[in-house]
Amino acid sequence: MLTALTGFLGFGRGDATAGGDDAGRRVAGSAGRRRTPAYKPSLLRSLTRDALDTGVQGFDAGLLWCVALLLMVGLVMVYSASIAVLERRNPAADASTYYLVRHAISMGIAIATAVLAFAVPVKHWQRAALPLFLLGTVLLALVFVPGIGRRAGGADRWISLGFMSLQPTELMKLFVILYVADYATRKQEMMHQFRRGFFPMAAALAVVGILIMREPDLGALMVIVSVAMGVLFLGGMSPKLFFGMGATLAGIFMMFILFVPFRRQRFFAYLEPFATKNAEGSSYQLTHSLMAIGKGEWFGVGLGGGVAKLNYLPEPHTDFLFAIIGEELGMAGMLVVIGLFFWIIRRCFEIGRQAISFELFFNGLVAQGIGLWIGIQAFINLGVNLGLLPTKGLTLPLLSFGGSAILMTCVALAIVLRIDVENRRLMRGTVL
Repeated sequence: MLTALTGFLGFGRGDATAGGDDAGRRVAGSAGRRRTPAYKPSLLRSLTRDALDTGVQGFDAGLLWCVALLLMVGLVMVYSASIAVLERRNPAADASTYYLVRHAISMGIAIATAVLAFAVPVKHWQRAALPLFLLGTVLLALVFVPGIGRRAGGADRWISLGFMSLQPTELMKLFVILYVADYATRKQEMMHQFRRGFFPMAAALAVVGILIMREPDLGALMVIVSVAMGVLFLGGMSPKLFFGMGATLAGIFMMFILFVPFRRQRFFAYLEPFATKNAEGSSYQLTHSLMAIGKGEWFGVGLGGGVAKLNYLPEPHTDFLFAIIGEELGMAGMLVVIGLFFWIIRRCFEIGRQAISFELFFNGLVAQGIGLWIGIQAFINLGVNLGLLPTKGLTLPLLSFGGSAILMTCVALAIVLRIDVENRRLMRGTVL
């Protein structure tokens, strides 16, 4: 009976006759000598079990806490930064919590989706890498279809879903990492060759790049290409090919800047932001960001007490949220945020290195690629807010307002946590 019960619960082979005791054989015989079928849990139950099984195997609690803290800081700061935005646009409306509610809903959806993503074994993500990449490419093309795509601010970057909008470039950041990691794993012996190893991937990325530049979204393209190149290098690309392609891409990006008037003006304005013609024009956001951070000094003016968000700094709840953090929480708050990002990126690379030591190359490249993505995007956003880089339309991961960005970053970090759990299972001798 005990054998049959454990078999039913999934602790044994799932066969009532698997035990060696007479009681087990009598139970099997009483059922008409038929083998008891193996217990097969439903898909939902399997996902739930895998998602909650971390208590036995262990998981990276530090990484999870860093993500949770950044999400909480983001929720508070988005509310603080956006209170005056709608009041400025529509003074008669009492909707100061509009962005807070939407951001909270986005976080809820992102966390629920991340739990499901965590429950999926990494081998399934590898099998889905190519289909997801093709899906992302189709979504990038759909933004230009009338009635499906939505245009705002002179850019075609969103797909309207009625109750919400989807930004395909945010999905593509993760899909490219999965696809490039899978490609580098399958073509590992050819990664040093230009024609058979590098060229097919370059052609695929070129298609994605053309679609993104058509939107246009140079900032997202820089992140995607940089992360893809980084994953290819970690996956075994020849240093000669890597640095040659890096120089070529740098030249292409400079051409995009120099031959497009508004980008050229913004680039040169960043070099002298407080010049009169620049401060009132292309570097308007940058100068007010620097003044807000300078005003915060060491410990800030107090949560909610900033003035940069009051008709001075445009879109303070998205691209320039870090400036509001600097003004209201000061240098101390900025260092805490930077420290949390540093810990997340460090853990992504350590988890990836550990997976590679187990010869799980796809797992390792994905974890390190996600670390590169978060690191590069955070560096660009912080650099823009601090005046170290020209202004780019990139949000701060896990903090800035934006449903698609929050969703995909949480899903990506859930995959990293899954890779970590699978590493721990291997260390305990558990077969994946």
